[in-house]
Amino acid sequence: MKSEATKTIKLALPIIIGELAQMALHLIDSAMVGAISYKQLAAAALVVNTMNIPFVIGIGMTISVSQMVSLSHGRRDGQQVSHYLFNGFCLCALTAILISLTLVFGKNVLYHLGQDPEVVRLALPFMQLMGLSIIPMLLFMTLKQFTDGLEFTKTAMFLSLAGMPVNILLNWLLIYGNWGFPRLELVGAGYATLITRTLIFLALGTTILRHKTFRKYIAVRSKQWVLQRKTLGELLHIGIPSSLQIGMEAGAFAVSGIIIGTIGAVAQAAHQIALSSASFTFMVSMGLAQAGSIRVSNAFGTSNWPKIALIGKSTMITALIYGTFCAVAFAVFRYELPKAFNDNAEVLQLAALLLLFAAVFQISDSTQAISAGLLRGIKDVKAPTILIAIAYWVIGLPTGYLLAFHFKMGAPGIWLGLIIGLTLASVFLINRFLKMSKRNN
Repeated sequence: MKSEATKTIKLALPIIIGELAQMALHLIDSAMVGAISYKQLAAAALVVNTMNIPFVIGIGMTISVSQMVSLSHGRRDGQQVSHYLFNGFCLCALTAILISLTLVFGKNVLYHLGQDPEVVRLALPFMQLMGLSIIPMLLFMTLKQFTDGLEFTKTAMFLSLAGMPVNILLNWLLIYGNWGFPRLELVGAGYATLITRTLIFLALGTTILRHKTFRKYIAVRSKQWVLQRKTLGELLHIGIPSSLQIGMEAGAFAVSGIIIGTIGAVAQAAHQIALSSASFTFMVSMGLAQAGSIRVSNAFGTSNWPKIALIGKSTMITALIYGTFCAVAFAVFRYELPKAFNDNAEVLQLAALLLLFAAVFQISDSTQAISAGLLRGIKDVKAPTILIAIAYWVIGLPTGYLLAFHFKMGAPGIWLGLIIGLTLASVFLINRFLKMSKRNN
């Protein structure tokens, strides 16, 4: 079991580093914008929370590419790998355009969410730029899923890391107006994100088309780069439930953020600080989940159920250890972390309390993400989607709302609801994977 855990971690590390680099861009944006005012930070939070659901639905669709590519790779079928790359890219490109148009032309929904009027005014132009940046980001994610599915996980990692200094420089120029550039503040962060995402997508696309590692998949494009209804159906069979799964979890956090925003800008800013910190640690869990899913899918291609069970159990134990470490870290540093984002005393005090709640759900957050990934690896997506919906939307979110407003707990009440939802999701999904692997063993 230890050797399987080591193999999964080795595969996951570049994915994790790449995910952390992407998340670091959000944290850097929040910190640099928060240095101007907490209302700018609250506006950024409002946009991120509003667009998070459609964005992660798009990411869920890209996951279908890695699943089908890794399955074909496990069967040593390079022709089919190329076929899934083309069909997956076309499907994800269409998804990205639809999501982007929805966000750009639907930005006025921010007026109807009961938020601070000044926060909404600041958020509107930022929403438009972030909506446009969805297209290059999802296209980059699609190509990343292709390379990850082949277990070439370092390619996208290096590009994600390279994007960090580019984004920081552009932020410094455009947010603060350095070197003669206009001082655009939050809008400057939007332009920086759009430019950075476009550059890393173009770089990854060029690498795949020209590098010798991927040459054999590109060489057969004349025969395999053809749209087929059956192939698109297979991708949608994985992509739609994956989108719903990730969307329901992200949606629970996003809706929670919008609800907290109705309490006030201080609560919204504190929520964003705690959520950004928790999201950063969650990227490690997502990397482990993706690596476990790829390895399980590879074994599933040859119906090797004993190996599937072994990979799954070892990855779950890794998740448990990691979640425990994060819980301790959040509890210990809960007063220090918020200072990186803002210096408002009220915001810092509430953020420290919310980080204590974030510490509580670290274990369940890690284990539920990895269990969902393992189930995707064995193409079990429908039942887990229903279980996740029950955990978050039937129990967790309504409970949080009740605690926040009926019992007057405010933002901490919402976070208690999130803890309940995450814990139930973890129990449901772990139990299902263990049953599925035992039944077929």
